[in-house]
Amino acid sequence: MFAILTAIYLADLAFNRGDVPRGTAVGGVDIGGMSREEAARALEGELGGRAERPVEVRAASERATLVPAQAGLGIDWDATVASAGEESLNPIQRLAGLFRTREVDIVSTVDQARLAPEVERVAGELHRDPADGTIAVEAGEPKVTDPVPGQEVDRAVLAEELSSGWLNPQGVEVTPSELQPAINAEVVGAALDGPVKAALSGPLKMEGKDNVTAVIDKNQLGEVVSFPNVDGKIAPEVNVDRAQEIFAEQLAPTVTEGKNARVLPGGGVEPSVDGVVVDWEKSMGGFTDRVLGSKERAWAAEYKNEPATFTTEQAQKATFDEVVGSFTTGGFSSASGTNIRLVANTVNGAIVNPGETFSLNGYTGPRGTAQGYVESGIILDGHSDTAVGGGISQFATTLYNAAYFAGMTDVAHTPHSYYISRYPAGREATVYEGAIDLQFRNDSPHPVKIVTNAGGSELTVSLMGVKTVNVESVNGGRWAQTSPRPMTVSGSNCAPSGGAPGFTTSDTRIITDLSGRELSRETQTTVYDPQPIVRCG
Repeated sequence: MFAILTAIYLADLAFNRGDVPRGTAVGGVDIGGMSREEAARALEGELGGRAERPVEVRAASERATLVPAQAGLGIDWDATVASAGEESLNPIQRLAGLFRTREVDIVSTVDQARLAPEVERVAGELHRDPADGTIAVEAGEPKVTDPVPGQEVDRAVLAEELSSGWLNPQGVEVTPSELQPAINAEVVGAALDGPVKAALSGPLKMEGKDNVTAVIDKNQLGEVVSFPNVDGKIAPEVNVDRAQEIFAEQLAPTVTEGKNARVLPGGGVEPSVDGVVVDWEKSMGGFTDRVLGSKERAWAAEYKNEPATFTTEQAQKATFDEVVGSFTTGGFSSASGTNIRLVANTVNGAIVNPGETFSLNGYTGPRGTAQGYVESGIILDGHSDTAVGGGISQFATTLYNAAYFAGMTDVAHTPHSYYISRYPAGREATVYEGAIDLQFRNDSPHPVKIVTNAGGSELTVSLMGVKTVNVESVNGGRWAQTSPRPMTVSGSNCAPSGGAPGFTTSDTRIITDLSGRELSRETQTTVYDPQPIVRCG
């Protein structure tokens, strides 16, 4: 028996000397037992087009694809066959080749100039950024989002694996290195045991007067403390303003709001009231340490007196003898004059006390036919038209300028879209009931009375009181002119016009005290649209 096996072995050696070892496969193609030349031809025939097919590249759960030929990868057929080695002389190994398959990596041809950018791209697709852990506060309890490690693929290792294994039917697999997030489980745990535990340890209580205690309870703690991730750290933030709002709402019954005196338009004075309010600066002192540190979470509110800034006595002594600011406009039609005189009479005698804001729309209320206003000329889309209340904008412009030169604070004013030559450029205002208002605030220590005179074809509006400032207006000129465009208007009310260019202008208001010391300087820029060339048709 032994002699027979020996004879078979010797015959196998004689006939298969130098052949590819049995059980050898490349890219799933069996080349075992073939001569080297046959194996090279078989591989080229079976695998010649494989370099054009996409190859999957895996790194843990991430996936990418690569087309070898586009990455400069090919197959050196002869070198690949040579890498399989020769059939072993060991009889046991030769026999094992009959029953098992050994996959041999290809020997690639590599164009490094084309491979390098593809390696970079694939590495980027296999990369996963780490995700920091986060802590939120919900219903007074910490809600943790666990950190997630990321991964990175070594470019040199990836290039080697791609070069040698791209033909593997199972694709190419590389082992990534783990990237730890900056805010990992250890950092999250430290925050939970430290500032988070302290912040959520119990309600915050501010004890006010009259047995009233303001409380930020467990369910509201998330409104005043948070734990955002900042620069790779969990950085506790305490919203002192929101906490004050919560306390203030509950302590409102314990305070008396101060109120300035008011000189009334019909005569007499509404007296002032001195206030007693929470001293929030003192009461909220050290609040962050109460939330995050060891300071007591229950403490007493501190109060302070808040005297009126315009007292009953000052109001009773108020005078309206001096012209604080005044302005005059003219050139209005009869119908516009009706509306101007009506609104002027309505506003005449209005008093704006210190700290108060005057609203033209708010003071006059509706301005329709029921109140006696009539149709008059307006500018609509750059051309003449009529509407009930036409002319009110002239009153608004006159009042705006009187307030301007009185040093009143501009709260709201809207220039016309188109320049009207009888008004100062960049220093005028329009109004529209319910939509566009003129508002100014009296920040002086004295009340002012609005006095109007709408006789003849002129309108004068003056603010009377105690003069404390001088005001200068400096116009900045005109620039950025825009050309008018023609438009056709139908109807009997059409009035043709040659149009006018638009432009941009500025106005600077300089306020000085009576000794000449500058108090403020403010510039406003106004853009006027071109008035169209109107053709009637």
